[in-house]
Amino acid sequence: MVFGASVLTIGLLLGPLATGNYAALVVLWLLLGMGYSLAQTPSGRLLRRSASEQDRPALFAAQFALSHACWLITYPVAGWLGAKAGLNASFIALGILAGVTTFASLWLWPKDDPVEVPHTHGDLKEGDEHLQSPAVDDARQHSHAYVIDDQHQRWPRS
Repeated sequence: MVFGASVLTIGLLLGPLATGNYAALVVLWLLLGMGYSLAQTPSGRLLRRSASEQDRPALFAAQFALSHACWLITYPVAGWLGAKAGLNASFIALGILAGVTTFASLWLWPKDDPVEVPHTHGDLKEGDEHLQSPAVDDARQHSHAYVIDDQHQRWPRS
């Protein structure tokens, strides 16, 4: 995903070199399309990993709405900027925006993101079905594929 976002950033920043040359714009269009696909395609795996099966439809709907809200903002900005400041300024501004958000994702996303996360349940009663795993120790710590659900409402702090 980060590689795809990086391809988008570089493609947008190279945009001013392609304006005025139809063949270069077609190549740039393909590059931006590849970057977008590389950034978006893995999101389905990420969403599936982050929620239980019954919560996935709502999560996918929320992701769909969020991505379209981002389009709702950036498409008019690109058009307005292109009309007011020119295509080169639009490419540079959106390239900077893409770069900032790519670096933000690197900073915000955990460096170590294991599938199975050790965690405790101090709020569950003794004998709760969730604590029946053989891996539960005396401190009620256990490890399994972690998803946000009724028993796991927040990601554990590392």
